Amino acid sequence: MSHTLAEKILQSHTDETVREPGQIVNCRLSGVLANDITGPLAINSFRAMGAKRVFDKEKIFLVMDHFTPQKDIESANQVLQCRAFAAETGVVHYYEGGNAGVEHALLPELGLVGPGDLVIGADSHTCTYGGLGAFGTGLGSTDIAAGMATGELWFKVPPTIKAVFNGEAPRWIAGKDLMLRLIGEIGVDGALYRALEFHGRAIDDLDVEGRMSMANMAIEAGGKCGLFAADEKTVTYCSEHGRPGAPRIAADSEAEYERVVTFDVSGMEPLVACPHLPENVKPVSEVKDIAVNQVVIGSCTNGRLSDMRQAAEVLRGRRVARGVRCIVLPATPAVWKQAMREGLFEIFTDAGCIVGPPTCGPCLGGHMGILGSGERCIATTNRNFRGRMGSLDSEVYLAGPYVAAASAVAGVITSPAAL
Repeated sequence: MSHTLAEKILQSHTDETVREPGQIVNCRLSGVLANDITGPLAINSFRAMGAKRVFDKEKIFLVMDHFTPQKDIESANQVLQCRAFAAETGVVHYYEGGNAGVEHALLPELGLVGPGDLVIGADSHTCTYGGLGAFGTGLGSTDIAAGMATGELWFKVPPTIKAVFNGEAPRWIAGKDLMLRLIGEIGVDGALYRALEFHGRAIDDLDVEGRMSMANMAIEAGGKCGLFAADEKTVTYCSEHGRPGAPRIAADSEAEYERVVTFDVSGMEPLVACPHLPENVKPVSEVKDIAVNQVVIGSCTNGRLSDMRQAAEVLRGRRVARGVRCIVLPATPAVWKQAMREGLFEIFTDAGCIVGPPTCGPCLGGHMGILGSGERCIATTNRNFRGRMGSLDSEVYLAGPYVAAASAVAGVITSPAAL
């Protein structure tokens, strides 16, 4: 029978026959992920169920990225618990300090996830791996504990929404803009417990990092996962990142979709999600001249090397506006080192930016970029709920690196075309 991409991946991980959406199937897992915030909760559940060992020491990923470098005693104790658990159970893929990066950028970079994989994570943005053609989804700590112990979990087969992006993307348009357009169209609950499957020329033209940016925000539409076919670009990316021989994978041509939404990106201008929901999307021309106090360029959405290059393209030879703090956080040590080799850090620091270590930090209001009362930020992160980055009286606008960098220079939200 014909399968969507989500159905095809689930079928490859179960001995049952995947027949239709809504069906419950038990699946074998490719990997289980937790971080310094969610890890301790999962570990507590793991112990509470009486588990003594993990199902596979090579398939548990513990990444200390949210509050690290540890900002206080509580966060230090969370990392301590994860570190002790990794040592006790022999977990191979434990990342902390100088070898840690933002988890959803780090795992693909290390070749730990790839096409056809089924990965669960105690973080809602585990859906990022769909950019590589992997079924990645975020779950609660009890499910993560069960996955760590058994290597299996049940899934309800999701219906799939097919999102088609036709046309050639204009200058300054990247994956973040395409995803904001989709969320603006269907809303933050438009894909609730559904798979999003991406198609069209504009998708084919995207590099893998742009696809991961889009898949990352599937959860901002309520999605269970966001999936891209694994094509030649995917196979090349995997080969370059420690995963040679990765398979191509795509939906069957006769697959049935719950809904199809179609966009023409020709003539599209960059988009901005305004407070306090990712669905409150407007063209940048409609929100221009709104003053900002802070700009954040980084996160699991837009902290990869291509994002650093986009920001540097705009900031080169320019200065951050007086009164604006522009924080640049490369997502992994490898991104950090390559950005330094390419001279991007010199561009950032000459412009007056603050370049920090790989960390989730400000995205979740953790540290290294907290907003005070009445402050306004434009960020390349994925959420702009009230109080997300600090004070309940602050505001967060979401955009891609081009618009974020241009806004840092102008001191107001603006398109790079206006510079």
